[in-house]
Amino acid sequence: MSVLQIFSYVLVTLITIAYYFIRRHQTYFAVHNIPHEKPVLFYGNMKKVGNSQHIKEPFLHLYKKFKTEAPFAGFYLSIRKAVVLLDLDLIKRILITDFNEFSHRGNYYNEKDDPLSGHLFNLDGPKWKQMRAKLTPTFTSGKMKFMFSTVVEVGQRFVEVLKEMLEKEPHENGVEIRELLARFTTDVIGSCAFGLDCNSLKDPDAKFRTMGRKAFTTRRHGRFVVAFMQAFPNISRRLGLCMAPKDVSDFFMKVVKETVEYREKEHVQRNDFMNILLELKKSNGMEGLSLEEIAAQSFVFFLAGFETSSSSMAFALYELAVNQQMQEQSRQEVRSVLEKYNNILTYEGLKELHYLQKVLNETMRKYSIATILIRKALNNYQVPGSKLIIEKDEIVIIPVDAIHHDPDIYPNPEEFQPERFNTDQINQRHAMSWLPFGEGPRNCIGLRFGKLQAMIGLTLLLNNFYFTLSPQTPVPMIFDPKSFVLAPKGGIFLNVERI
Repeated sequence: MSVLQIFSYVLVTLITIAYYFIRRHQTYFAVHNIPHEKPVLFYGNMKKVGNSQHIKEPFLHLYKKFKTEAPFAGFYLSIRKAVVLLDLDLIKRILITDFNEFSHRGNYYNEKDDPLSGHLFNLDGPKWKQMRAKLTPTFTSGKMKFMFSTVVEVGQRFVEVLKEMLEKEPHENGVEIRELLARFTTDVIGSCAFGLDCNSLKDPDAKFRTMGRKAFTTRRHGRFVVAFMQAFPNISRRLGLCMAPKDVSDFFMKVVKETVEYREKEHVQRNDFMNILLELKKSNGMEGLSLEEIAAQSFVFFLAGFETSSSSMAFALYELAVNQQMQEQSRQEVRSVLEKYNNILTYEGLKELHYLQKVLNETMRKYSIATILIRKALNNYQVPGSKLIIEKDEIVIIPVDAIHHDPDIYPNPEEFQPERFNTDQINQRHAMSWLPFGEGPRNCIGLRFGKLQAMIGLTLLLNNFYFTLSPQTPVPMIFDPKSFVLAPKGGIFLNVERI
């Protein structure tokens, strides 16, 4: 028998064994009588995702189909099995009450070969707990007030850039507002996280904007390698597998290293996130941050800050363009508050924009940028009041978008109604019915900053411009199936008129 024949037999045997184990794995929920949709080999329940289907859709379908049948349903994330929570009381237990049983996210990270992946969002166990404790004081309301003037300054530059754009050339098909807002938030985060003028407002191809866009849309490896990394993290770390493209990783590491060296050498003090991280580097009673840790936290602050806030602002302006009466009510509130503070946008004045805050909250309800939340079971967990078990190491998914579009919680969920966030209506709803920032000890640590820059951006724009729909933007919105976060297909074009 030749070497080639032996190799062929071995290969066929290995493929047969792999097929057997994957097929057995994908009959788990059927064997245990747990509600689920039949999976496709290798793809699980994700075959259409990224092609004809946005990632939110299979979870929305599962939620609608099984929410009255069981507290959770089964789901196959390619080759990993997961459970999708359908009961708000169970969600509260997992995110808050029994948090210690589900404190991990189970995301892949590789601090050795890909230092930027070792950030707060990915870390688990003692590393996450220590990093969260170090960073929590960074995002207090006092620290937000500390950075307020920096955000307003970039916002005012944004207004001037938009005015210049409108004067220079006609925009017959409208302005693609989402990309413009992403440039605004890139400059905000670049300034607050790195203390740098990214200049993406004036130059859409600025390096920070280019690398930020690439970090969100590109992975170093293909779909199946990423699935392997998530399913077998220890093996993947030994193989040196990384998520972020190498040029993205190199760029951000270089920027952080140069910024830290310059600030330490010149004793630079600024009202920004980097300044706070450098204080942590020197230590505050705990072990100080390393350069790699500073880079990782700056990186995730940048990614989370520019994408979520810019998209939320874009969706809000889209809805205000559709609903002109709401736009005018928001603008009148803005102008009334500005007049009270001598036409200066202040931290105190921003907190008085109650209607605009409801507009933003309803935007985050209707357009959940992160459509799902993920946790991981650390032990076998018996669901209270049932015999059902969430097994150790199972991925647990909270379908945020599906909850936000549940007509039993939000009547006529496709309608945009800021009044849903009147105090009396909020008090009538379950505490887990609105989750744009997650909930519990692993909620979004930067939620205050995200709200702050979104409110500043909307306030300055509404005070200076009218927005109407461009024929190029469809109603209702069509979403890009290739985007992991919620993103409009083809952008959001609005007619913008200077006031």
